Amino acid sequence: MSPEQQTTYDELLAILDAENLERRALGKSDYPDEYPLKEILLISRHCSGGMILGFRQFEAGRGVFKPWEDEPKHIKKTILPTPWNQIEAGILFALRLPLMVFREDGVEGGVFDAGVTDVFLQKLPTGGFAPEDRDKLMYSIQSWATRVRTHYRSWS
Repeated sequence: MSPEQQTTYDELLAILDAENLERRALGKSDYPDEYPLKEILLISRHCSGGMILGFRQFEAGRGVFKPWEDEPKHIKKTILPTPWNQIEAGILFALRLPLMVFREDGVEGGVFDAGVTDVFLQKLPTGGFAPEDRDKLMYSIQSWATRVRTHYRSWS
């Protein structure tokens, strides 16, 4: 992560800690002894919710989407997160876990497209959250955390 992304990440972790939620992340809290995709599934099965952080990882100046079509779409700028975000979101969604999705400006595709899931896409600013956005963020995370706790305490 860039230093600005790290600042935002650290602020989110502090909020999760304040909510008394245990964090699990491949390569941070859990280390695989087999292949990573299997480990993500194993971790997810022991979670009661998931948070997807769509930080920009790749940027291209221009490109052509579906160049074989009669009228291909020419793209001036493409910003992509890690492809693992899509895999993780798919697994969490399939397990019917409460999901919260954040994305940096410009990140789109898959789970980061509006209307793909039933969750509101949260803005993921670089360099931390503005004070005026912090209250809205806290309310959203608390609402999600309530659903996570409900899932944790359910019998099914």
